[in-house]
Amino acid sequence: MQETMDLLNESNSSQDKLWTEWPEQMAAFASFSNAAKAPGALETKYKYLIALALGINAHCDWCIAAHTRNALDAGATREEILEASWMAVLMGGGPALMFMQVVQKALEDLSAQG
Repeated sequence: MQETMDLLNESNSSQDKLWTEWPEQMAAFASFSNAAKAPGALETKYKYLIALALGINAHCDWCIAAHTRNALDAGATREEILEASWMAVLMGGGPALMFMQVVQKALEDLSAQG
């Protein structure tokens, strides 16, 4: 299992390359992403918790790392993150359960960072 910061750095590097090679598409995606994450009927924190659960069910280590960090930055507690993760396990079964270890690792790595 990769370290959380390695996953985040790998994702950022990949996205930087996409921005260079596909600026129009990335700008459109970034605009949509910002609009979807903006506070509305749901606070941003809850949107990141939903994104985390979807990342777990998509088996995306990079998504789990990013959305765990984003949820923490938006004020989510460790308990909220784990409850959202358990909802993903409920809906995704055994394969989603295996990705709980990625969430746990991300929480450990990001908590150690301060």
